[in-house]
Amino acid sequence: MITMMPLMRPVSLLLVLLFLAVPTTAHPIPVTSASRKIGIGGWAPIKDVEDSHVRELGDFAVEEHNRREHGELTFDKVVTGETQVVAGINYRLVLRARDGGGSAADYQAVVWEKVWINFRQLTSFVHIES
Repeated sequence: MITMMPLMRPVSLLLVLLFLAVPTTAHPIPVTSASRKIGIGGWAPIKDVEDSHVRELGDFAVEEHNRREHGELTFDKVVTGETQVVAGINYRLVLRARDGGGSAADYQAVVWEKVWINFRQLTSFVHIES
């Protein structure tokens, strides 16, 4: 009679090792209104671009651009936006800002955010030609 016991031990050991190899975090990844129903890697539209968090990200993008480029843009509003789940969330925003003379223009900004560690980074900011 063939016993299955010798095969069970290596498999059990393998499962335990796999479980231990999976990294865990003390901070769960938050589910925000912007990150619901998003496939990993794909872009999904932001339904409410007037959401306070989305506006805060738009303002952050303009301020960070001004800091880097010594600019004088003033954030006006987020026109449209999309999110992408990565190691955090990428926000690709089309936003309207005004220059020092008051003329409005649209810009595309990408902000990478990891809210559970209080991290934000502007990864791109480009003028959109009308």
